[in-house]
Amino acid sequence: MFMWLPCGFALGVARLAIALTVPYRYSTPILASTGMSWRLKEGERPPLLGADGEPGRPRGQLYVCNHRTLIDPVYISVALDRPVRAVSYSLSRFSDLLSPIGRTVRLARDRDVDAGIMGRLLDSGDLLVVSPEGTTCREPYLLRFSPLFAELSDDVVPVGLATEMGMFYATTAGGLKFLDSLYYMVNPRMCYTVQFLERVSTSAVKERKVPSTDMANLVQRKMGDALGYGCTMFNRKDKYLMLAGNDGKCSIAPAAVRS
Repeated sequence: MFMWLPCGFALGVARLAIALTVPYRYSTPILASTGMSWRLKEGERPPLLGADGEPGRPRGQLYVCNHRTLIDPVYISVALDRPVRAVSYSLSRFSDLLSPIGRTVRLARDRDVDAGIMGRLLDSGDLLVVSPEGTTCREPYLLRFSPLFAELSDDVVPVGLATEMGMFYATTAGGLKFLDSLYYMVNPRMCYTVQFLERVSTSAVKERKVPSTDMANLVQRKMGDALGYGCTMFNRKDKYLMLAGNDGKCSIAPAAVRS
């Protein structure tokens, strides 16, 4: 492993440069030739429709994914072949600069504020990617889903993500999170699997027929079944208390939403 580090570092820098400067349709085969691949499971992409299923509707689409690494939204964007906007509770400036999909919008962990931020992004027509787990979980489990996403749109598209790495793994709880993407890129070979699941209608939540927590649990179960992952009731705070002895909070203020 240590003998690979010099080569891995050089390869990681080259991969990063390609990802940041070359369009997806050209960078994908180039990166695959270096051992950095991805696959679309079952080979299907959801239609890019509005929230009510009508083509051309200006309101955006909400994609809900599990959280494996900081570059999850990048592969969803690649699979859709469309730019997406990602929201995150905490992200270093360094990681933001390295993101090929543009600036990530920071959330505040305040329900009303976060709902307003994501609602404005959807109203502006963005394809919005959110991970309701709130933190990375690299084991074959899903943390409890925050129910806020179920209240923002009439439907959501669940996206199951799986990663395969052979040598270097980013930290689960402690350590420097901004190195997450670099740990992934210095592997000799790795693969991201993207699986778009059937669209889930969440209109019953807005009509107050179904609690948002029940809808979030339904989406979690569907994703867990598709990935073969176990569904847990542990949240972000539980994870950090068990693994790192703290609540994992970050004091970074949310950035203003830019269209």
